[in-house]
Amino acid sequence: MSNALPQMIDTRFRSALRRLSIAGRIESVSGSVSHEYEIASLLKKRDGTKALLFPNVEGFEMPVFGNFLCSQANCEVAFGVDFRGIRQLVGRAMSNPLEPRVVPTAPWHENVYTKDIDIGKILPVLRHAENDPGRFITAGVVVFRDPETGIYNASYHRLQLLGPNKTALKMDYGRHLRLAYERAAARGEDLPISVCIGTDLAVLYTAATMGSQMPENADELKVAGGLIGEGLPVCKGITQDLLIPAETEIVLEGLLRHNAVAHEGPFGEFIGYMSEDGDAPIFDVTSLAHRNNAVYYAINGFGRETVMLRKYVLEASLLKVLQAATPVVDDVDMTAGGLHRFHAVLSLNKTSEKHDGLQYNAMMASFGALKDLDMVIAVDNDINIHDPHDVEYALATRMEASKDLVVVPGARGHEYVRIGKDGIRAKLAIDATVPFNQKARFTRVKFLPSEIDENRIVNDANHHVSWLK
Repeated sequence: MSNALPQMIDTRFRSALRRLSIAGRIESVSGSVSHEYEIASLLKKRDGTKALLFPNVEGFEMPVFGNFLCSQANCEVAFGVDFRGIRQLVGRAMSNPLEPRVVPTAPWHENVYTKDIDIGKILPVLRHAENDPGRFITAGVVVFRDPETGIYNASYHRLQLLGPNKTALKMDYGRHLRLAYERAAARGEDLPISVCIGTDLAVLYTAATMGSQMPENADELKVAGGLIGEGLPVCKGITQDLLIPAETEIVLEGLLRHNAVAHEGPFGEFIGYMSEDGDAPIFDVTSLAHRNNAVYYAINGFGRETVMLRKYVLEASLLKVLQAATPVVDDVDMTAGGLHRFHAVLSLNKTSEKHDGLQYNAMMASFGALKDLDMVIAVDNDINIHDPHDVEYALATRMEASKDLVVVPGARGHEYVRIGKDGIRAKLAIDATVPFNQKARFTRVKFLPSEIDENRIVNDANHHVSWLK
């Protein structure tokens, strides 16, 4: 694994799987398994570890693949760079978008259905949790073109199977797809979309980008090219006038109906609770296509992969904002306990007394950059922000609650956080840095560097007997 940022990177889905396989990061489940509850349960049981492949799914020829990007190790192997390199790639994508490269054919053209489509029979779509009302496509990236601006967008949305060629599509408020859908509906038009399952890593990560770093006028197919280092290969849709990522396992094309809704949900979302049910637009599928020997990619709603997909994207976005506004910020970590979305730790390098107070500037800027952030902790750069024990040490020894806590009341957060009210919740900033002129007083005990030959370490109880008697 290289630490240097390559000029161009191979982000194809199959290439990433090949790298995982070579590195021993894929485990295969032998024997027949069911798409009804069992696969999702096994994915949850092995959450945060290696990827899982289910070659034998009852009633289907297509295997299921999950826990793909559920851990730092998997993400680094999939990209072939360390996590800082992934953040650099995301930063490059946002600052250097490249025009997509149109190709005449794609692997997913190998098997095409435009008549008698039955999604539930062709694809091993999972039923995830015991309270789910049906089967849900969870790893689909919806690619569409805004009917007014012509700008392409890519984003994750869950789809609940309703019939052979119909699904309901969940759209949260404020998302770009909802804005485009409402514009099309105002014109009395359906919105053409494609759903890409098992697509290019660059598209998977671009689709996870949100907030100030991915405004509505950013073309996300171009941004994906920026991550790769050359234009994203795309091809024309079979039944819809759209450009679709060529390196995709399975593609659904169709129309998001402007005048037809269905009851959708509830579903176990990343927050750990069942999301609310309600009306959602109907997606009429006009074609289903997949490559030979296609793999069905699934994500558990309440699983590490759901939040890991956004971790490095959000960190890259936050670093870009903070280092422009407050250059003393060295690094950031979106913590696991905060679902890589709600809590952040900032590492600051104060080099003079004039830098005192910038920790508050940085924390307030963090809330502005990522609206879902509810708590930010600032620490000095001698604290390892990627080690939760070290961060808690800073809180235990460098934070005085009577003066180092700032509460921002009535701020906008994520509507899924139930302790808030319709997405409104107080935000908390914690200063666990020390004043610059007191740095020496807070210097931790240091030991001289040393090495020991592992052969000198003995784990034999007989060697201890003489002094244990």
